[in-house]
Amino acid sequence: MATVGTQGTDRRTDRIEAERDDLLSELLTPLRLTGVFDSRWHVSAPWAIEGDAEEGCAVLHYIVEGGCWITAADQTPIELRAGDLIVFPTGVAHRLSDRPERKGLPLKAVLPERTPGTSGEIRIDGTGAESRLLCAGLHYDASAATGLYRALPWALVLDGAQVDREPLLRDTLRLLASTDRPVGPGDRLITLRAFEMALVLALRPLLRELADNPDSLPVLRHPGISRALVVIATRFAEPWTIDSLAREVGMSRSAFTAAFRDLVGESPARHLTGRRMQEAARLLTETTLPQSCVPERVGYQSAVGFHLAFRKWFGRTPGEYRAGEERAA
Repeated sequence: MATVGTQGTDRRTDRIEAERDDLLSELLTPLRLTGVFDSRWHVSAPWAIEGDAEEGCAVLHYIVEGGCWITAADQTPIELRAGDLIVFPTGVAHRLSDRPERKGLPLKAVLPERTPGTSGEIRIDGTGAESRLLCAGLHYDASAATGLYRALPWALVLDGAQVDREPLLRDTLRLLASTDRPVGPGDRLITLRAFEMALVLALRPLLRELADNPDSLPVLRHPGISRALVVIATRFAEPWTIDSLAREVGMSRSAFTAAFRDLVGESPARHLTGRRMQEAARLLTETTLPQSCVPERVGYQSAVGFHLAFRKWFGRTPGEYRAGEERAA
């Protein structure tokens, strides 16, 4: 009997871990990057640069040499050293400086043009310690960002040791930070995909850490809502209603709806629609599946209902969306 009990516990543990991994996959469901502006900073103290909030843009800073401080409104300052990486998933406004209390120049004053697909450089000469940074704004389609993604902490940090434990991430960052990285045909697309990979590779260990410390992301503490997120992420094509989702996770409709909105930041219906729209956009742009087959693949029984929902979500019809992406490619 003891053996059976242990096996049952092991199975439950395996199921919980599998669901946790599914939830992390939901967070990592690609926010397909639409463009990147990257810059290399060569700065000597004293220096400070203020970055505005960037809607629909993740921001990363990789410290190549030296170090810096990160400060933001109502947040404890963060010190970074060589080899450290910081990611701002939702592009929160912040300041980089050699000292946390130093006020500085607006980023737009030193880099007035930051068009995605281009690169820039900042040089500040001083008499103090020197630092080199790789900085990038990773633009994504904001309509594809789930409430769960938007609920991530304002900043996520991987120290140098953690970056070294992810050799593909480390090597990608070093290549992108190099002043003589390869240039040639397709360079813009290669750079875009390299930064996209760097973002996913950086978020993966950070999200595992969040899962192990659920206080950092409260939704992970709620078994019903975290399971609902996994269901929506992996079984979005099923004919769900709010009632059936609530029953699936063992909650009443009212308690489920209230807890979901509180923890995820949007209603279950909107989150489900977002997941379906995300998959529909992928099918339209990454496959040759006939457009008429897309609605059923993403959970819509009515082609008209899908068409209306897609246009409301993206501001374009499915046909316009596919044609636009084909022209961009």
